[in-house]
Amino acid sequence: MSGGQLTIYDPSTAPDGRVTFKGLMAHIEARLHLADAFRQRIVTVPLNADHPWWIEDGSFDIEFHVRHIALPEPGDWRQLCIQCARLISRELDRAKPLWEFYVIDGLDRVEGYPPGCFAILSKIHHAAVDGASGTELNAAIHDREPVAPPPPPPDTEWRGEKVPSAQTLLGRAMWANTTQPWRMVRTIGTAAAANRRVAELARLTGGAAGRLKPAPRTRFNGPVSGHRSLDGIILDLDDVRAVRSLSPGCTINDVFLTLVGGALRDYLMDKAELPADSLTAMCPIAVRDEGDRSTGGNSVAAMMVELRTDVADATTRLRAVHEGTKVAKELANAIGTRAMTEMSGAIPAALAALAGRLAATLAIANERTSPPYNMVVTNVPGPQFPLYMAGARAVAIYGFGMIHDNMGLMNVVNSYCGKIAVSAAACREMMPDPAFYAACLQRSFDQLRTAAATG
Repeated sequence: MSGGQLTIYDPSTAPDGRVTFKGLMAHIEARLHLADAFRQRIVTVPLNADHPWWIEDGSFDIEFHVRHIALPEPGDWRQLCIQCARLISRELDRAKPLWEFYVIDGLDRVEGYPPGCFAILSKIHHAAVDGASGTELNAAIHDREPVAPPPPPPDTEWRGEKVPSAQTLLGRAMWANTTQPWRMVRTIGTAAAANRRVAELARLTGGAAGRLKPAPRTRFNGPVSGHRSLDGIILDLDDVRAVRSLSPGCTINDVFLTLVGGALRDYLMDKAELPADSLTAMCPIAVRDEGDRSTGGNSVAAMMVELRTDVADATTRLRAVHEGTKVAKELANAIGTRAMTEMSGAIPAALAALAGRLAATLAIANERTSPPYNMVVTNVPGPQFPLYMAGARAVAIYGFGMIHDNMGLMNVVNSYCGKIAVSAAACREMMPDPAFYAACLQRSFDQLRTAAATG
């Protein structure tokens, strides 16, 4: 359940045209106070009596979290993807803050990037950040200029905490659980109101709001291994905007969903595994308030969208996806995204853990049961101005997300400085050929771009 990004930097913009690992370490260390997730770790409550608690890690050591490696010759894109896939396959140490940065040198033959560039692979557990708070964390370690003033000092000196005793944790859990009935009552009221809104929406749309077909079972819907595969492509933002002209009212998100639908259609056709029914994607929805972004943690809901992999023509697929997302958005608005997260938060920790494991196990074991969705497509908007790390300019940002049993493929869309990266992270046993999937992504977009150009 780790997500993050791969950022490639050009050190020629830094003072003296070079960046040292020691300089990067100092740069990051000076900004740790700007995001809580950097120095917070979890402590598990005995007997799962409550959800895990966050504490300030009293034994925090930045050298554990920021590491330095290099690719062997020739240092090309494929090697970089393989190395990153191996790194994100490794579990994070839950006795430490849930993040790691890997500074990667030796990118001498990565096509399209300047000589001497380096990369940073950031890996962060989804419990610590979601897309919104992750953007704030990303901003904390970057500057807008190659030479920028130091960040403002913390208001108070940071102090770590001792790990609470089992008795203390159980005492906190007892207090938290005494409020559980009141939270449940409030959540039931919220759910009842949401149910009335959904019923009214179904009446107004003639039932269209509830007609999402069950997702077909694919190679991505089974138990995942501990190994990952990774790849991605870079697109021009202007080209993506031009594709929107194919369907009035179409959004950039619709374009990405259509692009992924076309890529999956090609990929599964090559394997002779394309289902007759459309694959379904889960699209995360950020429900975090503006004032909550720097606090870390996780606050997302979900929207289900058919990718129309059953439609061969790219333009027709885009229009069908656009119609589907309109209904999905209306349904999400009717339920209320905040209500979705409140419902999960009201479930006792032990019951939530058991229910999650049981649901995943039963869904995998029963091959006749349709999965709720086939994969995830998430859009993480980034800044349209350059970012700098210790003076080195970020020239590309690729995102990767987490996968889990019954969902072995996640597509992440990152926009940055006029470019858009479309990345895929998958279970290696389900997708042993990520470079071919990346080619399918590129071919799918080329079809959309050609259709927009010819009118």
